[in-house]
Amino acid sequence: MPQAARDLVLLLARLVLGAVLVAHGLQKVAVGAPGTAEGFGQLGIPQPGAAAVFTMVAETGGGLLLLLGALTPLAALLPAVVMAGALPLHVGRGVFVTDGGWELAATVGAGLLVIAVVGPGRVSVDGLVSRARRRRAAVATASTPGSTGG
Repeated sequence: MPQAARDLVLLLARLVLGAVLVAHGLQKVAVGAPGTAEGFGQLGIPQPGAAAVFTMVAETGGGLLLLLGALTPLAALLPAVVMAGALPLHVGRGVFVTDGGWELAATVGAGLLVIAVVGPGRVSVDGLVSRARRRRAAVATASTPGSTGG
């Protein structure tokens, strides 16, 4: 796949996943940590208070970072942990999200793992930082005494 097409696909995946995560995270933020923890407790999630705060931070913060393509491995892995924790709650309800099924948690989780492994692509903050580091390293190498400069 040409690099430009790869970068476009990664950008689109990051934007979609980031937007979904931010929406779900802000939904929990609007209810607040106590309300989210109460709902988690009713679902039987252990340590519902801690789980609520972690989920709110992972979804909202991870989603925002994914939108930017910044700190991408962390931004993708934190909400992937949330999705992995959500799967057991949904597996017994079938596939479809309309029935409380597992499709949303599994699809989002799988997409997050792909982004964590493959990276954000060049159209990202991480891509900009990486290119800047390579340029600085090339300049430093070229200006080192005894270097051939190329």
